[in-house]
Amino acid sequence: MRLPPERLLPALRESWSGLTSSRWRSDNPAHGQCDVTALVVQDLSGGELLKTPVPGGWHFYNLIDEQRHDLTASQFDTPPAYADLPASRAEALATAGFEQYARLKAAVLAALRRR
Repeated sequence: MRLPPERLLPALRESWSGLTSSRWRSDNPAHGQCDVTALVVQDLSGGELLKTPVPGGWHFYNLIDEQRHDLTASQFDTPPAYADLPASRAEALATAGFEQYARLKAAVLAALRRR
C-alpha cells in the first residue's frame, strides 16, 4: 500500500497520543511524534528518512518523490532549519522504541480503515 503522505495526516492526528510518544502533549499533539511518524509514513508512502538537529536532539521527517514531507512540523512555532541529513530506521527507532512505533502504525491503519 503506497499512500500520499497528505492522506495520512488526518489518521496520524487522530492516532497521536501518550501511547505513541512519552513526550506527547494534549496542547501540541505532534510534539514528540516525529520519529514514530516518519517511520509510519515511510512504511505507507515509501521514500527515505531524513533528520535535522533541533534543540534537544534530532527531528525526523520524510523525503518522498524528491519532496520533503514533515507531518509533525506543527509542533514547532517556526519550522526548523532543515538540514536534510540521511537518517536510518535504526536511528528513529532508537529514540522512539519499537512499541511506540507499533502502536502508532496500528492506530493509523485502523483510522484509515474507518475512512
